[in-house]
Amino acid sequence: MFSTTTTARWSKTLLLASVALFFTLVAFNNTTDFYSNYQFVQHVLSMDSTFPGNRAMWRALLSSGLQLAFYLGIIAWELFNAVFCWIGAAALFRARNSSEEVFIRAKRIGTLALTAGLLLWLVAFLSIGGEWFLMWQSKTWNGQEPAFRMFTIEALILALLLQQEPTGRL
Repeated sequence: MFSTTTTARWSKTLLLASVALFFTLVAFNNTTDFYSNYQFVQHVLSMDSTFPGNRAMWRALLSSGLQLAFYLGIIAWELFNAVFCWIGAAALFRARNSSEEVFIRAKRIGTLALTAGLLLWLVAFLSIGGEWFLMWQSKTWNGQEPAFRMFTIEALILALLLQQEPTGRL
């Protein structure tokens, strides 16, 4: 009924739109329930729930101004991802019936958006939060599992997006 090319293009478009929806909801939640997640960022940066007596406490970021700037930076990054994933999904949708060359060009924004999302999880959460601020030591304020989950989901979608569409019929 559908060609494999059509099915693959729809798959890529819908999965990118799903990531756009996710980042839209995350940014919405972080702005409408600002203090719930700001509290998370404050605890991670202040390292107040890491192992007692750890020798890395000199890394703690106790300035509320810097904590707020860090949190606002995360929200801005999420908004960037939401907008660019939506733009990328719209570009894929518009190019769904176009030539291979046009569809490949339409992948560019989605590729950028997914890469930025991967960097959010890997750099901000897993590297800076997890390793620099030792978030992994906290039983209460450890966001590494959800960050890894989202990194994995986005990496798989990026790998799918970058694949060439198959030809033929299903």
